[in-house]
Amino acid sequence: MGKNVYSSETKWAVIKDKMSGQFTNQEIMKKYGIKNVSQIKTWLKWYRNNEFHRFSQPIGKQYTYGHGPDNQSDEEKKDHQMTHLRQENEILKKYLEIEKELKKK
Repeated sequence: MGKNVYSSETKWAVIKDKMSGQFTNQEIMKKYGIKNVSQIKTWLKWYRNNEFHRFSQPIGKQYTYGHGPDNQSDEEKKDHQMTHLRQENEILKKYLEIEKELKKK
């Protein structure tokens, strides 16, 4: 059995679903075909530690010094950062909506 490889988009979608609070780990695992809950926990840890470069690193590569492959152009890096910021903004908006709903009750 080989290692499962998940795309950067899948990882971010899992983070978005988990942070929204609407899905359990089991539901997320079924939705995205993730085999082990520890994978979700790892991605959440990366997100909470602001290690966003890890979401796009290839399997077996642990970039720490340069925070990603050197072959990315500045444009690619900016696009990646913009995508991340948009997703983070969506998560925060959803969180505020949930918080308002809870305060109404």
